[in-house]
Amino acid sequence: MDSETLDTPLSSRIASLVHAHFDALPARSKPSTFPDGSREWIPMTGIVAVKGNFAVVLGAKCLSASHIPRCNGLVLHDCHAEILAIRAFNYWLLTECSGLLSQEKQSTPDSPGSKARQSSNSSFIQRRKTTGDREDSPQPKPEWPPFEIQSDINIYMYCTCAPCGDGSMELCMAAQEDATPWEIPQQSSSTSQESDEIPTEETFLDGRAHFSLLGIVRRKPSRTDAESTRSKSCSDKLALRQVSSLLSCETSRLVAPTKNAYMAGLVLPEEEISQVACERSFGENGRMKALAGHSWPSTINDETEPSFRFHPFRILSVPTEKVSALWGFAKPKPIPCPAVSTENEKTPNPQPPRKSKPGNASAVWTLAPSYYVPSATMEIGSKAVPTLRRSKTGLYETIINGVKQGNRASAPGAQGASALSRAKLWALFHNITSEPTSGSTCDDSEVASEETPKASTYQEFKTASSGGDPLGIRMQARLDAQRVLKGWMPNSGDEAWSLNVLADTKKRKR
Repeated sequence: MDSETLDTPLSSRIASLVHAHFDALPARSKPSTFPDGSREWIPMTGIVAVKGNFAVVLGAKCLSASHIPRCNGLVLHDCHAEILAIRAFNYWLLTECSGLLSQEKQSTPDSPGSKARQSSNSSFIQRRKTTGDREDSPQPKPEWPPFEIQSDINIYMYCTCAPCGDGSMELCMAAQEDATPWEIPQQSSSTSQESDEIPTEETFLDGRAHFSLLGIVRRKPSRTDAESTRSKSCSDKLALRQVSSLLSCETSRLVAPTKNAYMAGLVLPEEEISQVACERSFGENGRMKALAGHSWPSTINDETEPSFRFHPFRILSVPTEKVSALWGFAKPKPIPCPAVSTENEKTPNPQPPRKSKPGNASAVWTLAPSYYVPSATMEIGSKAVPTLRRSKTGLYETIINGVKQGNRASAPGAQGASALSRAKLWALFHNITSEPTSGSTCDDSEVASEETPKASTYQEFKTASSGGDPLGIRMQARLDAQRVLKGWMPNSGDEAWSLNVLADTKKRKR
């Protein structure tokens, strides 16, 4: 990492790596500085493994609740940097699986079987050992999806600011003129119990409202005059990922939930860490402590076996001065009004705060897969930035209002949909797991069996066929975690569409 050495703390090396990749992005993907001196601010997030950088992402926007039913899987609901980074990680993981399958097929075309599969491994994922590897098991039949993340991989998330929601409430309070929590009337026990069990729009707290209510689910913060969203805060979504892992609906069908599929640590600037808030939101003795010791499925007692569990991540700090030197697009800190001076005192006028406004563009960059992936599977986007800091580009996009730059969110079409959208990720998964065709990478019955048969809508695709399959186990783990996270409200309405939304209905110019 250039000037960084092994003596440098891990958190600082992670921060330097993410910032170095951001600095290498084209100017069009960065916040703007205007002629009048004003500039945009925006959070940045990167997901990093000890072996390399997976994704670098900017973003700070969400869709309103009324817009969700019109998305048809083509528009991203939540463009906060942390959430885009997780989606980008899952996109990369799908391409890594696709590349490994393609490599297996090319390296041993005449020798399908376990020996051929074991001959190809990426630096990040590998084939899982099946029950057929045991002497007392006559047929190879995997208990979980066929792949797993390599055991020496640890995944970290770096953010330039604290995640919105419960993990940063103390920071929000400290920024007020009066940081005393507001007193609210006590609710009756029956009303409180009902609101915990069945959250409604009325009980779903705004991102920065009611500072006296802590440890509960909040929606993404927004302007007071903006239409409300049902997207949960980044703190709540990261807390849920401590149980459901970083794997998505698609990747959880291909990659087993080993400990390495969970986030090992969240790296933040020192001034963005409230130990009280982080322990409450993410700690083993915080709001999710009721899930400690549980596993999904409950029949697995061996912690070395794949299963969904509560894995609290560590909070690592980076010196504030280091981040300030690396990141010039942070949100300006509020400057308190100076006390009124007497006539005899001469107080110098404080420097006016630098003009700044939030940026509206999100940039996404991911690492290329370890092996070549057929063009039918890969999303085009790496031509503009073929490499970044000597790392080969897998995906590069600029996103505005949930779609690729230059497209309208009201009618993006297949061309305007981000590679991280629901429709594109489902299509990528379908291409990997479909039966062998001219454009498919799959000739593996284990992988092909993970495809959901006859799923005509996204709702059917993400619904488990039974409670015992990997997706059903994941769904139960998520439901149990959502019950512990008080006030979780689904952001539903964008599920009744099929992969036909990606059909190009526009006539191309000749």
